[in-house]
Parts: sequence; C-alpha cells; structure tokens
Amino acid sequence: MKPMMLAAPLLLALLLAGCATSGGAGAPPVDVAGADIAKRTLDNGDVLEEYRVAGQLRMVKVTPLRGAPYFMYDQNGDGRMDDSKDGVSPVYWKLYSW
Repeated sequence: MKPMMLAAPLLLALLLAGCATSGGAGAPPVDVAGADIAKRTLDNGDVLEEYRVAGQLRMVKVTPLRGAPYFMYDQNGDGRMDDSKDGVSPVYWKLYSW
C-alpha cells in the first residue's frame, strides 16, 4: 500500500509536467516571422501593434492601459481579422507563459 501512495503524486507530477512542456505553446497560430511591426498608442492609452508580412496584416496585439494584452489573428491569409459565425472577431488572451 505504501508504494502506491508514493506513486500517485509522482504520476500526477509527470502528467502536469507533460502538459506544461507541450511544444508551440508560446507561438502564435499564424506565421509572423519577419513581420513589419507598426506600433502606436491610441487616445485612451492602449498600445496597438500591427504585424504585417509582405504588406498584409496577419496579427494585431492590443495592450490596454489597464489589463492583459490580447490578440486578433488572420489565420486564412485574406488580410482581414477572422470572424466568427456572428461576424465578431474572436479575441485571444495569453493565459500563462514560462
């Protein structure tokens, strides 16, 4: 019984370590390698960064004056931010990083 009690925490630690080290967690879902970044500050203090590859908008990062940064992507490469079925652009937050 004692070896089983020791194995359970070890197994849990291994499972969590596998989740934490899954590859590509920090990479955006679109290719922005070599992108030109245009950065500007809006009137309300938010910072807007536009990532353009070959002149085409691929990703937008918004850093609010107060709050966490969020991202909008163009995953299909048409030059416009992706829409959901309701016509609203999905917004992505980075929940954690190492």
